Formats: sequence, C-alpha cells, structure tokens
Amino acid sequence: MSPTSSPLAGLRVLDLSRLLPGPYATLVLADLGATVDKVEDPDVGDATRHMPPQRDGEGALFYGLHRNKRSLTLNLKTPEGRDALVRLVAHYDVLVESFRPGVMDKLGVGEAVLRAKNPRLIYCAISGYGQTGPDRLKAGHDLNYVARAGLLGYGGEAGGAPAFPGVQVADIGGGSLFALVGILAALHERERTGVGRFVDVSMTDGALAFLHLHLAARLFAGAEGTPLTRGREALNGGYPSYGLYRTADDRWLAVGALEPKFFGALATRLGRPELLDDAYVPGELGERVKAELKRIFASQPLAHWRELLAGADLCVEPVAEGDEVLSDAQLRERGLFVEAEDAQRGIRVTHLLTPLRMGEIPLRPPPALGQHSRDILEAAGFTAEEIARLGA
Repeated sequence: MSPTSSPLAGLRVLDLSRLLPGPYATLVLADLGATVDKVEDPDVGDATRHMPPQRDGEGALFYGLHRNKRSLTLNLKTPEGRDALVRLVAHYDVLVESFRPGVMDKLGVGEAVLRAKNPRLIYCAISGYGQTGPDRLKAGHDLNYVARAGLLGYGGEAGGAPAFPGVQVADIGGGSLFALVGILAALHERERTGVGRFVDVSMTDGALAFLHLHLAARLFAGAEGTPLTRGREALNGGYPSYGLYRTADDRWLAVGALEPKFFGALATRLGRPELLDDAYVPGELGERVKAELKRIFASQPLAHWRELLAGADLCVEPVAEGDEVLSDAQLRERGLFVEAEDAQRGIRVTHLLTPLRMGEIPLRPPPALGQHSRDILEAAGFTAEEIARLGA
C-alpha cells in the first residue's frame, strides 16, 4: 500500500447517529477513506449544528465532527422516508445508529428489516447501556455512564469527592472506539463468511474497560483482596511517584515516575535522593514523601521546574492549560493540527485530525444540511419524481 492510499477506500457507510459517539466513529472511518453519508432530519439536522459555540451561525461542534462526509435528509417518521432507507441500505456496507434500543424497530427499519434487504450489512448500534438488560432504555449522558461503570468513584483525592473527568470518556473511549473495533472486526469476518452482523456497543460497558487493569486484579484477588479505593492505590494517587503537584504560580506538574529508576532520578534532581527510600511504602511513610514533594514543587513556579527537569528522563510533564496544547511541538510534528481552506464558506480552518492516519487524509468541509441528498439518491437509483416526493 502506498503512503497516499486510503485503507478504507470503497467502504460505504450510512450514518444515522447524532451528537458525539457515532459521528466521531464515522469521522475516523471517513478520514481513513470510507464514503460516509450522514442521514439527518430534514427540519433541524444533527443537534450539534445548532449548539454553541458557533461561527457565523454554524455549530463548531458539528464542524469538528463531520468533515469528509455527505448529508442526506430523510424523514424516517414517514412511510416514504422509511422505504427510502430500506432501498438505500442495499448500497452500503455499514450502518451506524445511536437511538435508544427499539427505536429503529418501532420506525419499521430495525436491524432485521435492513439486513434482510442486505445480508452483508454491518449494523452498529451505539447506546448508553446496550441492547439488553433492565436499564437498556434508561436515559443518560457521559457523566452517568462513567459513574455507573465505576470510573468516577476511582478518581480523585482520598477521602474527597470524585474527580470530574472534563472530557467524554464513555462517549469516545467507550462508544466511538469500541464501535470502530466492532465494525472493523465484522468487516474482517464478512470477508470470510460473506455475511454482516449486528454490533451492540454499550458506552457503559466500554467505560468499564478503562478499569480493566485494576478491576481484573481485584477479581483475581477474590476474598483476600480489598475493594477499589479512591486515591489510595498505585495509579490513582496512592503513590507519591504518580500524582499531580501544584507549583508556586498555581500551575501543575504530572509526575508519572512510577518505576524506582525514574523516581530515584527525580529525587536526585530535586536534591533529595533519600525520598526514594519510602516512596513505595504504604501508609504514613509514603504520605510523608508525598507531603514533602508537595512542599518542594509549591516552592517555585512552573518555569523553574521546566528548566530544572529539562532533558531528564523522569516521566514528568507540565499540565497543559487552555490553548497550550495547540502549540505543543510534539503534537505539531505529528501533524495533528492542519490548516485548510473551506471554499464553500470562504474561511480558513484548523482541523484536529483523528489520531489514526494511514495515508493522506482529505479535508473536505462538513456538508450543509441535505447538501448531497439528490446525488446520493440518484446514485442509488431513485428517479427524479421519487426524489421530489421525498423532498416534499
């Protein structure tokens, strides 16, 4: 494969999902070369089109999630819209939706109907709690899912409140990424069997995977183990060598010097090599080391620590704040921020690329609502009269 080829060229994806989890998954597919056609309600479209912040009346969230996609409007509450969707799936490899379980069935376009029309179709449903279980119909958002999965309870200061994650761990990590894994695995299976499959993605299940290391160890310990405890364990704040420390100018350092060789080198650089002696001792001795590190780092501003620790292999990083990440030399060198002209809108935009890049990524601007409806329907064999009726 040449460096400029697109790994998923020729793959056709019909995206009925909304908001974040499904659209980010299909953004990755689009960046890898798949043709992604987004099905939207003809009246309002995806809700992110209207959410703040906005630029010239257009939602920035929508813009950031829908480059390299096309937009088709269908009213799935009408017989004409439902019939059109059933006809369309014959031309696609993958369908992604993020409705609550059962909604597509109530509309008459559920998995059984669509895969009867196209047995090769891979149908991926992303939901909060999955397609089965007593809470499968329960409403929720990212914060609810990470709370239910135990992630919130594991992070934060010992004896204090859970740490607010600030980002959508369940949506992206539990929803988008596991949807991608499921879709790509199903595509590989289809090469062997010729048949698609249903992919059931629960954002809560996916969020639970972030506790795998800790919870698996807890399960193995059995009755001899102790429950996971906030702020008391090696990787959630219990060790002095793995934590966050405030500087004199109210900035923060992330110290991840978990191994003794790294923490010993850090302690030596700080002029306190003896701190290594009790750095991995639980209880009062370890807490004394942590308290001393807090005192040391709080004595000087971040710039001082940047200079002192520069060039040392210590697993210590400043906590980036605000727009600092945009000027990070490493991220810039990796090509994660790319400027491109949007001739359709007459603006220049910096795109945040998806991390997995396997060839040249096109940067076609996000579509206007229904911009490609006629093109998509004509390519699927709809007549001009049928397209007109759907538009009405």
